[in-house]
Amino acid sequence: MKTTALLLSLGAATAGGILWLAWPRNDSTRPVQPLTVDTAQGQALYQANCAACHGDGLQGAADWRRPGPDGVFPPPPHDQTGHTWHHGDALLFNYTKLGGQAMMARSGGGGKSGMPGFGATLSDAQIWDILAYIKSTWPPRVRAVQAERTKAERAGGR
Repeated sequence: MKTTALLLSLGAATAGGILWLAWPRNDSTRPVQPLTVDTAQGQALYQANCAACHGDGLQGAADWRRPGPDGVFPPPPHDQTGHTWHHGDALLFNYTKLGGQAMMARSGGGGKSGMPGFGATLSDAQIWDILAYIKSTWPPRVRAVQAERTKAERAGGR
């Protein structure tokens, strides 16, 4: 697969990249996106639950690649300029549902995350709708790379 110009940032390597590498490879309980999702509902849910941190246009926080004084990285963009698309669906779903700290603890990785878990406020279907909306904004090349990551994740790879 051709390496793109959009490489993992230091923040992605430190936070999300550790999770991606440490994710269990033979976990048969990994969630799978349903065949039917509602991207319009996902957009509305994104605006209500995610935009305050990740931006109305999915642009993320300014200077998102550098941790703050507390060691927490600011919210990354979810558009093609960020690292969201570098991860498979199951990791994105669980990170959204459980939150960053829970995912880091689950993977055995260190670090801090400011990402709250939304499992108590959003249904699984709503989380999938949000993720489908985010993915719908990516250009075809980026969607294809992310789909390959998801395929590898399901097959037990990273």
